[in-house]
Amino acid sequence: MSNLRFALPSTGALFDGTSKLLSDCGLSVRRANSRRYTADIPSLPGVDVLFQRQSDITIEIDGGSADIGVVGLDRYYESRLERGDTVLLHEGLGFGGSKLVIAVPDSWLDVTTMADLADVTLEFRAKGRDLRIASKYERLTKRFLNENGVNYVSIVHVSGGLEAAPVMGYADIIADITATGTTLRENGLRILVDGAVIESQSVIVGNGRALANDPEKLAHARQILEKIEASLRARKYQRVTGDIQGESEDEVGRQVMRRRELGGLDGPTISAVHTGKQSNWYTVQVLVRKTDLPDVVSHFRGLGGIGIAANDVQYVYRERCESYDRLVENLKPFMDSDG
Repeated sequence: MSNLRFALPSTGALFDGTSKLLSDCGLSVRRANSRRYTADIPSLPGVDVLFQRQSDITIEIDGGSADIGVVGLDRYYESRLERGDTVLLHEGLGFGGSKLVIAVPDSWLDVTTMADLADVTLEFRAKGRDLRIASKYERLTKRFLNENGVNYVSIVHVSGGLEAAPVMGYADIIADITATGTTLRENGLRILVDGAVIESQSVIVGNGRALANDPEKLAHARQILEKIEASLRARKYQRVTGDIQGESEDEVGRQVMRRRELGGLDGPTISAVHTGKQSNWYTVQVLVRKTDLPDVVSHFRGLGGIGIAANDVQYVYRERCESYDRLVENLKPFMDSDG
């Protein structure tokens, strides 16, 4: 059995987001220097980290050079083989949010929808040429245009900034990735009201065949997914602790649970406060959503609570790891095909 090969983006916002996520999960990457394209995760022996361009990660995984990797959902759908071995492992890591959109020049006042654009392509066709659209996402763009009845279009491949294409005259409109739309507006471009091709964010993908046929790689993938899922879930919660007076643990528990919605994710944890003499004080801990924190503090105060403190938690595990369960389901075709 060989090590799990984990491909990460080598530069840019996706690199920064991935590095922070893994660090928050206790899976910090150890890299000798920024020029090295290999690294490891000290807390997870058996995993080799490979730094790749984001545009290459899906291709590398489909080809078997890497087993799992972090990539934008847009890039995954654009680059994957239709009948290849790459599958989604985690559908949203919470960073790298953007969307691929169709944008037209502001001067096209009568073009606000995809239906309008379809009419424009007919006008261009009547004049003897196709509408030219600059994009780095030919596959996704063509599919979206076809679904919306936009025909007679030619894709112009541009290596630099797409926003200049209509001004420079080598394309009429563009299909580009944007997070806020600011750059498009600054360059005199407007997103069509129904022109969102795909909503994207960072995801984890993997080679289904490699994971299905190597138990050690699958086990490492599960460890990564478990920690990431528990860490992302923990961002929504805080642990609240306070001392509340009562006749017994059960009686204090009943007081707290008068507001069930504020009684914690799985109910309160209650323990006696030992002061060396008779005491009727009990420490109460609840795990609650951060949005409920002010109400929980008020609830504890209303019960005479003192010493109330709130702390972030690093992990919140549930009975099962949802992303791993989905992965196992996605691996069934690969297991069946190999007997």
